[in-house]
Amino acid sequence: MSRATRDRIWDAVPLRSAEPTREHASAPPVGEGHPLDLGHLDAATEAQVIARLTSRDFDAWSEAASRVGHCAKPIRLHGHSDTVDVGTGEVLSSFSSADSPLGVLHVRCGNRRAADCPSCSRLYAADTFHLIRAGVAGGKGVPDTVADNPLVFATLTAPSFGTVHGTRGGRTCRPFTVKGQDRVCEHGRSTVCHDRHGDEDELLGQPLCRDCYDYESHLVWQWWAPELWRRFTIDLRRLLARHLGVPETRLSELLTVQYAKVAEYQQRGIVHFHALIRLDGPKTADGFAPSPASTTAAILAQVVEQAVGGVSFDAPPLFDDDPVRTLRFGAQVDVRPIKTSRRTDDPDRELTSGQVAGYLAKYATKSAGDLINGDNPHLRRLRATLAEVTDHIGTDARAEGTPIREHPYALLGKWNRMLGFRGHFSTKSRRYSITLGRLRRARTRFQRRLADASRHGRTLDVRDLDDLLSDDLEETTLVVGQWSYAGSGWDTDGDAELAKAAAARAREYAQWKAAQRVDSSITAGQSE
Repeated sequence: MSRATRDRIWDAVPLRSAEPTREHASAPPVGEGHPLDLGHLDAATEAQVIARLTSRDFDAWSEAASRVGHCAKPIRLHGHSDTVDVGTGEVLSSFSSADSPLGVLHVRCGNRRAADCPSCSRLYAADTFHLIRAGVAGGKGVPDTVADNPLVFATLTAPSFGTVHGTRGGRTCRPFTVKGQDRVCEHGRSTVCHDRHGDEDELLGQPLCRDCYDYESHLVWQWWAPELWRRFTIDLRRLLARHLGVPETRLSELLTVQYAKVAEYQQRGIVHFHALIRLDGPKTADGFAPSPASTTAAILAQVVEQAVGGVSFDAPPLFDDDPVRTLRFGAQVDVRPIKTSRRTDDPDRELTSGQVAGYLAKYATKSAGDLINGDNPHLRRLRATLAEVTDHIGTDARAEGTPIREHPYALLGKWNRMLGFRGHFSTKSRRYSITLGRLRRARTRFQRRLADASRHGRTLDVRDLDDLLSDDLEETTLVVGQWSYAGSGWDTDGDAELAKAAAARAREYAQWKAAQRVDSSITAGQSE
């Protein structure tokens, strides 16, 4: 085994010690000289890890893993492709999966959830961060003047379907009862809780009485949450038109509403929305026009709160003897103006563009499975209720002889694993900022230019890559090929664990580099 291979082993696997040994505080994390930490693996997986580390093809595996950024579950492909010069038709290069280190081409899985693939999730989070931040402060093709437009950060929650345990900011959970409510419910359970729950308390999100909790309404609200958001955006535009004294049909002549939104599961298994909402000027071909002077971030915050409080939706009944429910957002609404480096209004606010971008990017990549796949009485009751409702709907449809596909909750059972939530976790308006697709195309173009420079022995000047984001960039080469699906994931669980460990090491190194940059800027500021 070569020295380079041995070094990659130590760099790619977790270590037994909690803190790696460093020569001095400013040194990056290193792993040489420490034994492997395989305590979290079962015996079979541990044996697979050791077998890979000592195998003859470890160099080939390490190269394949590094090419996909140590993805935890890469897609395996068979086939070939040719890179052709568009102008001359000359085949510049050819590639076959047989040329790959392991005889098969590995590509990233692209999973956004950190619990499933830390590497791809980290890449998705970076793209989401830049997408969100560009809509706040400019960049990536968005003019920096967008920072002058009013911007608010809003959190829209779900209503209460029954009292649950919570942290309450370190205060006692529920020391008092609601006016007119007894200290004991009709099922004989207490309606108060004097405990101070920690963040890891298993009672968090659990109802004080599961028999009092309205599980069916919980599921109905979850199912129609995307519809409530859609109606909120409509009401917001309507209220803004009223504020400006113009018909709603003419609002786009004065301003447009842009937003970026992510969904997050609360401890009780229901989503709430975090959103950045921005006011731009009249609709133009390029977008990002200055907003009218009569609209400020403070006014936008007031209008958002008013829109949240007024939006409602009468949800269809689950079955024949079920009532029609009027759905609304919860009473707890948090709307705060955001300041940027260019904005002077509301200067005392603590939130900054970078903080909000990182906050939303975190929730866009957070795995809902860590919460909703948990095993506690509340979630089991929720899943059981969803299964009962689905069976009831199917039984009624068969009895009445009506097609089940025409029922408004026909696909509810399909979203059982998401506890009935069918919306996207991350969405944005068309003109908020750059798209994820353009960011990915730019990355692909960069890789092609890097490969071309390497092929011709040239140095790539990374300072001259502004055109990578252009939609009308004329491609000089074309990749033509034929590929077939061979499977997903690494050959063994041990390979997957090694890939995850390498991704974790890369993340730790990036965090160390970021901390070094912060320390350097602080030191430079103090020296001035």
